[in-house]
Amino acid sequence: MELKELIEQQGKAFEAFKEVNDERLAKIEANEPVPADLTEKLAKIEADMSQQGEDYKDLLKKSQRPQVDGGKSEDLIERENAMSAYMRTGNLEGLAKIQGVSTSDYDPNVGWFVLPEMDTEIDRIVGTISAIAGISKTVNLTSGPKWVKFTKTSGMSMRRVDDGNTGGETDGPEYSKVEIEAFTAEVEPWAHNETLADSTVNLASDFADEAGIGFAEGLGSEYAIGDGVNKARGITAYDTVANASYAWGSVGYIASGAAGAFATSAPADQLVALQHALKSQYRPGAQFVMADSTLLPVRQMKDASGAYYLWQPDTTAGFGGRLLGSPVVIDDNMPVIAANSLSIAFGNFPRSYAVVNREGTTLIRDNITAKGKTKFNFRKRSGGGIYNFEGIKLMKFATS
Repeated sequence: MELKELIEQQGKAFEAFKEVNDERLAKIEANEPVPADLTEKLAKIEADMSQQGEDYKDLLKKSQRPQVDGGKSEDLIERENAMSAYMRTGNLEGLAKIQGVSTSDYDPNVGWFVLPEMDTEIDRIVGTISAIAGISKTVNLTSGPKWVKFTKTSGMSMRRVDDGNTGGETDGPEYSKVEIEAFTAEVEPWAHNETLADSTVNLASDFADEAGIGFAEGLGSEYAIGDGVNKARGITAYDTVANASYAWGSVGYIASGAAGAFATSAPADQLVALQHALKSQYRPGAQFVMADSTLLPVRQMKDASGAYYLWQPDTTAGFGGRLLGSPVVIDDNMPVIAANSLSIAFGNFPRSYAVVNREGTTLIRDNITAKGKTKFNFRKRSGGGIYNFEGIKLMKFATS
């Protein structure tokens, strides 16, 4: 209900924005000075809308956390108690029992697998905070560090033949092999030893939340701009080429028409071109991805008649609304607008980008290296990359 109310508030704020912005544009078109109070009023509305965006992210994260009802099974209670005992005191007995190993076999450099519920919560928080992770294909590896995908880059063609004759062989389909590796990442929250002894909070849930946020912030950046060296490779980190010269293995782009800005004349034309750069079979389900600061000038764009804003709020599309009919996803990990920046993506992410996780997050408890504190080292193996280069297009803020 809170999410719904916030999106409704966004719609009201956008109507107020349009009214004030239309008045500002009318002054500009009539070569009249724009009153300072009008500029201030517009800035306040924009600030309110930005704050609504932050509130939306917080509420969405809270709403998507797994909820456990009061009727916990005995098995779940046993596992939670075992994890709690380990986190509070370092007692290994319970964890060893539920993980089917001997305490003598425990390797302190490897750690214990966290509860499946904790692992699920960590993954869910990552998908909530990182917009690209939330809309992309997720692959969970059960063995090996790599996901191997063969993607068809060309199909078969037909030919006509005369009755009773044969035309011979036609070209067969071609496939491209893509490998995406899951690399190790870690976060390390800590607590005072006295807090562990006295705390009445659910440590497992609290630290899973902290770990999830830590992974989300780091991985979210990688999925947008990571260079792929011992980390995920982001959607903007591949070789790019003007879409007219697109070839497999690179990402096609449409130029905005100006260096570090939208074109002065008909700026929205290039957004339309970006949509059409994506093949028609990928457009159903495709989404725009951009930072909140990039969405701001997009909200101000109108059609050629000056009557219709191209961006519209939409309760079914989330807080990002819709641009030219397609949903907008806000991800502040995307580059801000600058000369030659790749600040807007339009693509069918489930069919193009994969987040690859090696199943199982491990936890090492360390009460030795920092006196009076206990550190909790969470390790997760994750990666990401494009596996279908046809399905994502970018806007480059340049003249060509």
